[in-house]
Amino acid sequence: MATITNKTRQPLSVPLPGGKKLFLGPLNSGEISAKAVTHPPILKLVEAGEVELTGGEQKPRRSGGSTKGPGPTAGTRGPSASTRKTAGDR
Repeated sequence: MATITNKTRQPLSVPLPGGKKLFLGPLNSGEISAKAVTHPPILKLVEAGEVELTGGEQKPRRSGGSTKGPGPTAGTRGPSASTRKTAGDR
């Protein structure tokens, strides 16, 4: 992920790959994918000085393998029938 910052005092509509858009208010920032960093319209905005790109730190991803550690405990499944409160006369 990379961070894109609007350096103007005007709101911007930043075109992203896949026909999507990122709306950035004045002096606000947002995150875009690494694939979007090389998108030609974004490069054009960077060259014009309207936006600034900073490389973000990638967060470590968990692999799809098994997880180590305890599973769910009995207390994490919600209230049991014995702890539910009834609403008086029905």
